Amino acid sequence: MRAELSPSLRWKVICAYDGTSFAGWQSQVGGRSIQDVIEARLSEVAGGLVRIHGSGRTDAGVHALAQVFHFDLPWKHAPERLRAALRVNLPAGLQLKSVRPVPATFHARFSATGKRYSYRIYLGDADPFLRPFVWSIERPTAPRIDAMIAAAERLRGRHDFAAFSANNGAANQDTVRTLRRLEIRKKGRHLTIIAEADGFLYKMVRSLVGALVSVGWGKLTAAQLSQFLASGVRTAAVETAPPQGLFLEKVFYQGGATGTAPVQDE
Repeated sequence: MRAELSPSLRWKVICAYDGTSFAGWQSQVGGRSIQDVIEARLSEVAGGLVRIHGSGRTDAGVHALAQVFHFDLPWKHAPERLRAALRVNLPAGLQLKSVRPVPATFHARFSATGKRYSYRIYLGDADPFLRPFVWSIERPTAPRIDAMIAAAERLRGRHDFAAFSANNGAANQDTVRTLRRLEIRKKGRHLTIIAEADGFLYKMVRSLVGALVSVGWGKLTAAQLSQFLASGVRTAAVETAPPQGLFLEKVFYQGGATGTAPVQDE
C-alpha cells in the first residue's frame, strides 16, 4: 500500500559507498566528500540548495554498507521516483539503496540507538582487487586469536573509551560508551573484527582494532589494554588501524522515534 504523500516530507536514505576515492563523508572545502556529491545531485533535483544530515562521519578511505542520512524536500511523487532521480550521474562507488518518507521527528544522527562496524584484515599480501578493502598484514607468524578474544572480553561493556579514541579537538566530549559487541572471526587468511555500540568516538573502532592486533602478535597484553582503559589517557602504544579495512555495516533505530544516541564519529 502506497503511503500518503504530502507536499513537504522528511526523507530517510540508506546508502552504500566505496570510500577509496572520496575525502570522507563530511562536506569540506576543496574535497570530494560523499556529502558534497549527494547534496550536489539533490540540489539539481530540487532546483535549490538542500542539506543532508548523516548518522555520523566516516573518514577518507572508510566504506559503508548502510550509511543513513535524511533531508527535507517537497515531493509529490512516489519514493522510488525520487530515488531514481537522485541516482542519475552518481559516481559508480556510491549507491542509494533505499529512499522513504519518515516522520518529521526522525533525525539520522540523534534518533540512532547504535551502530555496527566491521573491520577486515588479510593475513598476507592481499591482491590488488582486495587491497582497497582490507588491512593487509604480512608477518612470518600468525596472530594468537585466543589472546585477541581474551582482550576483547575486557573491552566489552560500558567504559570510558578516551584511551581508544582520537580527541579531534573535542576537549569536553563525553567519552563513555557501551560496547555491546566486540567479536573476532577468522576464516583462512581473512580476519574480521565486529564492533557494535551505542555510539563510537573518533577513530575508536580503528584504535580498538590496532590494539587487538598488537595483542595478537604479542606487542601488548590483555592486561595492558585494561590499564589503558582505566587510565583514560591515549598512548602511542595503541596503534590506529588504517581506514580501508573499516566498514559501517548498520545504524540502529527504535521505531523511528527521536533518541539520544551519542555522537558517532568513526
